Amino acid sequence: MHVLLIAGGWSEEREVSLSGAKGIEQALLELGHDVEFVDPAKDFKNILLLAEHADFAFINLHGSPGEDGLIQAMLNQVNCPYQGAKPESSFLTLNKAATKTVFDLNNIRTPRWELVCPAEGCKGLEELKVPVFIKPNTGGSSLGMTFARTQEELEKGIETVFSLGDSALVEEYIKGVEVTCGILDNEPLPLILITPPDSAEFFDYHSKYALDGAEEICPAPIDKELTEQIQQTTAKVHKLLGLSDYSRADFIISEGVPYLLEVNTLPGMTPTSLVPQAAQEAGYSFNELIAKLIELGQKKRK
Repeated sequence: MHVLLIAGGWSEEREVSLSGAKGIEQALLELGHDVEFVDPAKDFKNILLLAEHADFAFINLHGSPGEDGLIQAMLNQVNCPYQGAKPESSFLTLNKAATKTVFDLNNIRTPRWELVCPAEGCKGLEELKVPVFIKPNTGGSSLGMTFARTQEELEKGIETVFSLGDSALVEEYIKGVEVTCGILDNEPLPLILITPPDSAEFFDYHSKYALDGAEEICPAPIDKELTEQIQQTTAKVHKLLGLSDYSRADFIISEGVPYLLEVNTLPGMTPTSLVPQAAQEAGYSFNELIAKLIELGQKKRK
């Protein structure tokens, strides 16, 4: 099968995308596929032409374009199947504030939050007080994220997000342990417990991708009842957001209570990334996971 591997792009997560694409390409070749690589940052105008002659497109983009649904909408134009969420669900889920409104409407526990944008009349925080987390509303990989303990750090963190051309999601600080739960073919995967290194205050970019980064334990050493609760919430949110094939939800557990932080529609796909780790615990090798995602993407198109 002729597979178009789409990776790179122009978001702050470009290098993460390119790094993951190397392992995916190797897996595709080992599965017997013919692989053609395209980077939207370098060859955007030819994506439709290439997709028109491909049997499948494997998307490994993070941020925009990719998680915003743009590439998926383009692929739909030429009826090229791909793995993951459709355009509108991708667009909704990339926006953290928008997904928070879905959580709130459906009584899914999430940290209290406020959206701060660089627009005239925006008053800044109205209810939350430091300490808080400040995140780019549409970013990922913890890039541009700040933990603010003081008003000065809060203002600086918001300005950092504004400098990235984004609005800021400010979220109450909840002390606890972080776990993540993947979904594959509508079924929850084993949980992973994430412990950042002592030098990190939270699961930041360095903790995620450096060799001396966070410790990740799968399956998470959490009791069965709480594990099932988190898995059920993950499956519920996957369905509410209209997601397909796979996704990953991140939680913080405080005093035995899980709080949903955010959902990822195109999770990291290096062999040691979180979803591949959980899939391996569930019995899928990395190559088998790639093959499964292609199967699901083709089935969705039919």
